[in-house]
Amino acid sequence: MKCIFFACMGFLFTLHLSAQVKETTFSSKKLGEDREIVYYIPDDYDAKKKYPLIVVLDADYLFDVVTAASRFFNYNDEMPESIVLGIRQEDSRLSDCNYNDDTGFPKGKGNNFFEFIGMELLPSLAEQYNLADFNIIVGHGLTANFINYYLFKDKPIFDAYINIEPDFAPNVDDYLTSRLSTLTAPKFYCLIAADTNRDPDDAARIETLHHALEAIDNDWFHYHFRAVKDSDTYTVATYAIPRSLYHIFNLYQPITPQEYAKDILSYGDGPVYNYLENKYRSIRDTYHVDKKIRLNDIMAVYSACLEKEDLTSLESLAGLGKKEFPDSMLGYFFEAEFHEKSGNTKKAMRVYEKAFLMGEIDFLTKDMIQERIFNIKQDMGW
Repeated sequence: MKCIFFACMGFLFTLHLSAQVKETTFSSKKLGEDREIVYYIPDDYDAKKKYPLIVVLDADYLFDVVTAASRFFNYNDEMPESIVLGIRQEDSRLSDCNYNDDTGFPKGKGNNFFEFIGMELLPSLAEQYNLADFNIIVGHGLTANFINYYLFKDKPIFDAYINIEPDFAPNVDDYLTSRLSTLTAPKFYCLIAADTNRDPDDAARIETLHHALEAIDNDWFHYHFRAVKDSDTYTVATYAIPRSLYHIFNLYQPITPQEYAKDILSYGDGPVYNYLENKYRSIRDTYHVDKKIRLNDIMAVYSACLEKEDLTSLESLAGLGKKEFPDSMLGYFFEAEFHEKSGNTKKAMRVYEKAFLMGEIDFLTKDMIQERIFNIKQDMGW
């Protein structure tokens, strides 16, 4: 993760060269005032695609870090292209996050700010852009406490919460344990703590909450905690954001050698091709985006087909290859190998000949196809 962290920070310095970062003033009826809003729209925004939304409080200093991390992970195909919306709070942070000292819940302007985000700002953005039904919210310190209030709604508008060194209001940490234990829909919760220059009471409450959350037994609850060594209350944010996004989009990421060895080779719920189908169905169901099946993931399942001698999956990969990479020899190669391993060598040779006419892809070359055809002819005495 150190490599990811430093790469994201290096990427930050070139962010504004091509990014569609826009600043505007939003007139809020809930707040009775104008608010400064900044947002990033992917360079190749396509109204036909859906985009997850990341809402950033304390955008005065967190927005660029979030946008840089988001773009970096998307560049490496580890999270989908996302829209980032930041709310500047430099002069209004305390009043925005105002809460009742007895209950810990928002009061006064804090309640209005809560409604401003959910009832004004997000609906306005949804009218302009095609948003996926997957929303993330980021807060730090006092605003990290504030983002938790959305969890207490019957139908929370956010699916993932990045809590950076939260400064909890009274009782909120206790409420969280109860609420997150009873989730009936998937929620991602990231809690990141520093280890120096901290208020002792805040540090103790974060530690206590962590132990309570890690004990929760609820399949809908996806929890990530990290205490960042050699970080203080402020520098922890630059680590927390990329690390949290990496956790939230773990399911979206390409199949790794570790996943191949641990999960695919030991897959026992039918043909291994089912693993690939389930992975992409889960991506769609979780993040509400359509993801083209990666060549990397197809090849991982292909390797498993050979190792597990799973001809059913190999035949399924043939159809998938033709659909996802129609101009390449991928699907025809899988089909030919399926026939060859099934003992139908004449049909295999005919399909290899079709593959030879298609474009090369990955390790599949025309020389390789010619060699397969030559070997079949030699084996048959032709």
